Amino acid sequence: MTSSYSKRYLVVCTLRIGDVLLTTPVVRAIRLADPAARIDVMVLRGMEGVLEGNPDIDQIKVVPHRAGMFERLKEALTLWRRYDVALTTVSSDRARWYCFVAGRTSVGLYNAHSAWLSTRLLGKRLLFDDIHTHTVTMGLKVLDLLNIPKHYRVIPPTAGGSIPTLLEQGSYAVLHPFPKFSYKMWPRENWITLTHELHRQGFRVALTGGPDAEEMQYVAQIAQAGNAINLCGTLTLAQTADLISRAVLFVGPDTGITHIAASTGTPTIALFGPSNPVKWGPWPSNHIRDESPWRMKGSQQSGNVSLVQGEGDCVPCRGEGCEKHRNSFSRCLDELSVARVNLAIRHLLDDTHGIRP
Repeated sequence: MTSSYSKRYLVVCTLRIGDVLLTTPVVRAIRLADPAARIDVMVLRGMEGVLEGNPDIDQIKVVPHRAGMFERLKEALTLWRRYDVALTTVSSDRARWYCFVAGRTSVGLYNAHSAWLSTRLLGKRLLFDDIHTHTVTMGLKVLDLLNIPKHYRVIPPTAGGSIPTLLEQGSYAVLHPFPKFSYKMWPRENWITLTHELHRQGFRVALTGGPDAEEMQYVAQIAQAGNAINLCGTLTLAQTADLISRAVLFVGPDTGITHIAASTGTPTIALFGPSNPVKWGPWPSNHIRDESPWRMKGSQQSGNVSLVQGEGDCVPCRGEGCEKHRNSFSRCLDELSVARVNLAIRHLLDDTHGIRP
């Protein structure tokens, strides 16, 4: 039987939720350039939820984080040259290997320190910039190697648009207090204070988070002390995106959910400490050019996103906390005051929709 697809593409992004989400402009660009194409996206197990409801994807292919030699061989035989083009928006040995196996044409990124053999797995390749180029732009540069026009919109997941009944009436704000790593955390007491501040401004406050026991306990303590609606562990990524899309405000740290919030168009406050905003600042929903929407240093606003950066000569150090490991904390975030965040909220709401409860 003759296929109805003009070309078969595999987009490989075998990293975290944020990386996968920020690959969606590449998928949309391919779909717009070749509407009849077959487009599959490969992600690690547990990351597929960020692509739920994405209209540009034909199939999400989920692969394990780790596998034995027999399983990898079976994968390779199943994928061998099934696609006209396999491309990756991330620079990793695993992603390059999948592209080599799956694509008649393999395209992607490599680092200056990538092994020679790993780099040569790509037929067409581009040097990865981890400092001065935004993640969205870096992925889109891969399309230049295929002569595909770029598209800049990040596509959030969706479960159909419904939200919890208790939030259907009136204005509400969403806070996502718990990042994956400690060095991205804002103090719990600050979240509680911010919740009270938002109540005083007339907003109801909903807290989101994942099902991990530590995260659920952390969020429950904030909800109890701040009299907030606790939805931690009750929503999928797509349901969380739907919830945020109807909110008047979102506040979160440097995490995948904050990237989702920015993509929905909801006014978004992103709390940044050690991370490089040029590379990882949330992509505003109306940003349509290659240049990063963010400078390296200083609090700033772009479109529907306000990035509130901790202060200090060392900021952003691009390290993992003051003790240089993921479980350490960052002084720049510990010292980021609620007053500064609340001021950014008022300015953002005034500048975006003039929202007042």
